[in-house]
Amino acid sequence: MGALPRLVLRDDPGRSVPLDPRTPLSIGRDPASGLCLAEARGVSRHHALVRVSRTRPGQWLLCDLGSANGTYLEGARLKDCRPLSDGDEIRLGLSGPVLQFRAGSPSAPPAAPAAAATRGRSAPVPTAVAGQLDFAGRSLPLDRIRSAYVRSRRRHPQAFSWWLLLCLGGLLLLPFPWLFWPLQAGALAGWIVLGSRWEHLLEVTLQDGLAYRHRFDSLATALAHRNGIRRAMAAAAPAGRRP
Repeated sequence: MGALPRLVLRDDPGRSVPLDPRTPLSIGRDPASGLCLAEARGVSRHHALVRVSRTRPGQWLLCDLGSANGTYLEGARLKDCRPLSDGDEIRLGLSGPVLQFRAGSPSAPPAAPAAAATRGRSAPVPTAVAGQLDFAGRSLPLDRIRSAYVRSRRRHPQAFSWWLLLCLGGLLLLPFPWLFWPLQAGALAGWIVLGSRWEHLLEVTLQDGLAYRHRFDSLATALAHRNGIRRAMAAAAPAGRRP
């Protein structure tokens, strides 16, 4: 049987809490919380909740409980429940403690994905040597890296507008059904194909605010690279020095 998922305090990896699918984990200053952070700055009495999705078994969700300072998942403030991926960072408040989500059974570190493509080429695997991170063709000092996040966005956000314009323009062909219906079907198929494509940006930000980005087609590959960078950051930085 594999290990249960866990929440780990980023700056104190020895402190962690296992997640039980049968019982949601509450986080806050309340002594009755599953994860009690009574002395943590910026944490509300009832701050956040981690639970399994009711519609997707095995998918863990993070929910904010109306906290005063907010709950941030990968740097973005929660407005509703959001799914968790292995290695995700949860910040309680703008300057509060950071938790890391560890998903279940440990596995071997991912090898360089031969078929993982970004802009049609193999994705470079970030490597850290002598305190330097090789990322997107640049050498970045590990002690200058502030954060590593993955941002997902639609590759063609304007696809719906294109589809709508084609549909409206196609009304001119309504008297010619042999042209009208194939055009409508083609426009609908194009919208479905283009609208379903996503891209995932791995963004590495330095202490001075300078950011470097790399694009991935695969979310799993982007997350694996992000987690590798974070492991290198944790190994290079003394405890308590991370932001």
